[in-house]
Amino acid sequence: MDHEPHGGAQEAPVTSREQDAVRVLLLIDSAGESPTQPELADPALASAVGVVRTQVRLQKLDFWLRNPDYLADELLTDYESSREAPLLHLAGEILDSEEPEVRRYPMLRHHFGAYEPLDDALAVLRSAGLIAVRRRGTVSRVRQHDYFLLGDGRRVANEIVSQEPVFQYYVERVALVVALADGLGGTELKARQYLQREYAQTDRGTRIGSVSAQARTRLEQFRAQAAARQREAEVK
Repeated sequence: MDHEPHGGAQEAPVTSREQDAVRVLLLIDSAGESPTQPELADPALASAVGVVRTQVRLQKLDFWLRNPDYLADELLTDYESSREAPLLHLAGEILDSEEPEVRRYPMLRHHFGAYEPLDDALAVLRSAGLIAVRRRGTVSRVRQHDYFLLGDGRRVANEIVSQEPVFQYYVERVALVVALADGLGGTELKARQYLQREYAQTDRGTRIGSVSAQARTRLEQFRAQAAARQREAEVK
């Protein structure tokens, strides 16, 4: 998708409501877990095929989807501890391209970390009967939001990717994001993202800056180390 300038050339690129709606639909489609039987007993949720639990989790997953530089840097962090070559390769695919520049849509740093209002995008999806949102808690205090993908939502998600192959990018990146977040709840994802210094030190109310340069430096360091190990193995 093309960036949409907002307020001048130096401003961070922003997305349209329609772009957000498509991205969030594909995110919920791929990142959702199976609804429970009691949930499916609700007539309005009878066709639900997936659910992303908590707004925090949705926002944190969306952060990595909107910021390929941070996604690649997290892949490098996992590679550093595991030395699994596919992680280095995946990070390289992102950082060797212009993806961190042309696909990056920064998010604001709020009290609870990265956040960008998704109300308009969610309203588009809800009004079209593609998702349903359920709130847990009391009238005075909402404790949790759950985002259910309905049967029509999955159908439309599949149609979008089939008819507009450009959106396959999001399907592939959501798969990486979900794998990276495997087993982590929203609060745990928030804690992991706060380990990134650029993220944590961003002033509240401002957009979180890029880590592309740092990530590319780390990539080259890890590649050099891997090449050195390969040479040593060949000598032996």
